[in-house]
Amino acid sequence: MWLKDHKRLKAIFKNQGRVILAIDGMQPEIGHEVLWVIRDCLSGEIILAKTLLSSRNEDLAALLLEVTNILDVPIDGVVSDGQQSIRKAVRLALPRIAHGLCHYHYLKEAIKPIYEADRHAKKELKKKVRGLRDIERSITNETQEMATIIEDYCSAVRSSITNDGHPPLEASGLKLQENLTLIEQSLERMEKKVL
Repeated sequence: MWLKDHKRLKAIFKNQGRVILAIDGMQPEIGHEVLWVIRDCLSGEIILAKTLLSSRNEDLAALLLEVTNILDVPIDGVVSDGQQSIRKAVRLALPRIAHGLCHYHYLKEAIKPIYEADRHAKKELKKKVRGLRDIERSITNETQEMATIIEDYCSAVRSSITNDGHPPLEASGLKLQENLTLIEQSLERMEKKVL
């Protein structure tokens, strides 16, 4: 079903001179119909939205063909999350049209090796700063001022360990390294003041 007045959409696309299609499916629960949405990346307009019982490439190709039969402008490309059925549908319905991953999925795939290395580095860094509870328990013989300082540093380390960031755009291992370095530098400055 067309979500908008297709005359208005055709006017927008004619003015653009081309479209780049994005296709994605949303399934609220396993076993239920999937809502497939095809939109134009250039204008942001939704062209078609239909529910399907399956995600077979033949069914998705039929959706793409339905859109191409109505458009009066060339399709310059298709963007998706790279799901196999979508890839096959694009090859079937639009064999000469370029098909690429959306930026998010492209970055997510590209970052996997870096993410794994960063995750491993974070795990190793965490091993080096274990023992915070032992340090916190040992402050009973310290002055109130020194106990507060030690508790604050332990809290800063604990906070750094639990701050995971948002992969793929933030590397939590690198962030932990930066935070621990800042804490270490602060401790060194504090040590110079005390001595």
